[in-house]
Amino acid sequence: MLDDLITSRSRVKLLEVFLSYPSDMFHVRELVRRTGDEINAVRRELSFLEKKGVLTREPRANRVYYFLSKNYEFYYDLLRLGAKTSGLGKGLIKNKVKLGRIKYAMLSGRFARRLPKGPEEVDLLVVGSVVLPELALLVREEEKRLEGEINYTVMTEEEFDFRKKKRDPFILTILSGSRLMLLGDEENMLS
Repeated sequence: MLDDLITSRSRVKLLEVFLSYPSDMFHVRELVRRTGDEINAVRRELSFLEKKGVLTREPRANRVYYFLSKNYEFYYDLLRLGAKTSGLGKGLIKNKVKLGRIKYAMLSGRFARRLPKGPEEVDLLVVGSVVLPELALLVREEEKRLEGEINYTVMTEEEFDFRKKKRDPFILTILSGSRLMLLGDEENMLS
């Protein structure tokens, strides 16, 4: 988890907010509400993260907004880390034993970055022997948190391998898009 690497609890909370909504801008007071921290602690951490290049600061009228900097050299690495330590990714990893035997679990890159997607795009692919009610519960919790629908697909290993071997357009579309692996070896999944 992030707090294993970062000693400042306020910084961890701020990063969790930004990584949960990587395309959004946040005003200082909104960040105070979301983190539950004191305004001075939030301002101190925002200043630190801005100096390191993680965040960009943008004044608008009489307010200052912050957002993740796409120019930060580890931006995409942070997104991957965020997808695994918050939201649906965190839930899947934390509950993997209750979810059955998962060979692969991946989020689409568009979902991880909270970018607009088409109605046919898959946000989450899970391959293995999956306990569907447990997975559905995690997905519903995340849908409530994000206030939107999550499109997910579950397959057995056999079905996945068969469809991949037959070059099924549905599977090829998923595998050709950007993705973020939560569980399993990406190289094995693609080969």
